[in-house]
Amino acid sequence: MFGKKIQTNMELEIIEQKKIIPYILMKYINPQSGDIKIDLPQNIRKIVLVASGSSYHCARFAVDLLEKFSGIESRAIYSSEFLLKSVIPHDENTLYIFITQSGETSDTIKSVEKVKSSTSLKTLCITNKENSTIWNMCDYRVACYAGVENGIAATKSFTSQMLCLILISLKLVENVHGSEATKEYKESLIHLPIIIERALAKRDEIKSFAARMAKENNIIITADGISYSLAKEAALKTKETSYKNISAAILGEFMHGHVAVLNNKSTLIYIAVNKISERSVSNLNKIKLDYNPKLAIIGPTDNRLKPDYHLYIECENEIQQMFADVIICQQIALEIALKLKRNVDHPKGLHKVVVDSI
Repeated sequence: MFGKKIQTNMELEIIEQKKIIPYILMKYINPQSGDIKIDLPQNIRKIVLVASGSSYHCARFAVDLLEKFSGIESRAIYSSEFLLKSVIPHDENTLYIFITQSGETSDTIKSVEKVKSSTSLKTLCITNKENSTIWNMCDYRVACYAGVENGIAATKSFTSQMLCLILISLKLVENVHGSEATKEYKESLIHLPIIIERALAKRDEIKSFAARMAKENNIIITADGISYSLAKEAALKTKETSYKNISAAILGEFMHGHVAVLNNKSTLIYIAVNKISERSVSNLNKIKLDYNPKLAIIGPTDNRLKPDYHLYIECENEIQQMFADVIICQQIALEIALKLKRNVDHPKGLHKVVVDSI
């Protein structure tokens, strides 16, 4: 568990997540009916999510989630890339979702303006700041209630955005099949604070792992499917706070040439939220045989794999597992940075990219 003396905002904000998550659930789930209290347009046939940085990783995570739960075609686009597109998705009944912690992210605000000026499509924002620029621009709004985030590295805002996107995904199902169709998932969400507590209780184990990672020059984080967004976020958190050159890759794609970087002394991290597929087990064992990197698995493993490190919280389903994995990865990034004596709250040269004036 975290010690009594908290020295950084990042550490404090990681701990805060166990209180923020139940607050969001209280705000958006009706205690009597169990219905999700989020207003969405009707007859949505496609969803486009636009965001930057950690918010983009939430968008990427939501694509797989939305398609799995609701069957609605979805895609995620970086805000900066969206602004460069000469033609943007404009199919009838497309919902645009814009995600920004501050509500003032410049590229994301300009993306809203682009949609508003060239289409009549509905827009929804997920933001930590009500009455921000993006809040006032969009047709539909979801507040993520994370509170002020003083650290540059997004932690509590990331998981609060994750939870809001999960609730939106479930709400789309409820709109078609009723609240009973999502009952099992909603009940599992209630247990998220316990999952977070268990992840925080891994502190000593994480410290030991992070101390070894702090000495590594070559770290690759891999994953498959919905876990890939978590790998991207884990790599970003560690880059931001420790300045290490860590890369994230889909495991199957990593095997196509990228794997050659393991000719250097390396640690390979694999993040899982579900049972590891036969193909991924085969790929990881091949990597171990051909290159012999240190292998770490975050999440459930497979008895055919022999990882050097295994960080795992047993969970009921993939949604709980995603939160467990994220909290573990946030702590790994924090501990690597502290071991290297970095200023985790104010990394050199980093600041939030927001509009110049409101």
